[in-house]
Amino acid sequence: MIGVADVAHSFAWYQSLFGQAKTHPAHDYFGQIIDTDGTVLLCLHQWGSHEHPTLASPGHAQPGNGLLLFFRVDDFDDALRRARTLVARIEEEPGVNPATGTREFALRDPDGYYVMVSELTAI
Repeated sequence: MIGVADVAHSFAWYQSLFGQAKTHPAHDYFGQIIDTDGTVLLCLHQWGSHEHPTLASPGHAQPGNGLLLFFRVDDFDDALRRARTLVARIEEEPGVNPATGTREFALRDPDGYYVMVSELTAI
């Protein structure tokens, strides 16, 4: 779960990144990005809604500091194309991670979180 300024906006952004059909979050303060098999990929919670101590305000810390959102996708090239339409600049252009042997790239989401997208390879 990450704190976001605008749940609906971030919800649509992540659905676009993952190539999902457009839906709406369950609430204006909370939404779950869910894969086609029902797996919850990411929860989005509006800053300051409810009394969660670590979601009180982005002003209490640098948003994204110490956090890297990491997603593995089975449509890497398509995800990269979608990512390029969502941001003005890719933070880390596609390359091969020497530790995993998989391609990956990074971008920032609307709230400044660093998002790493990695190619899913068959085991």
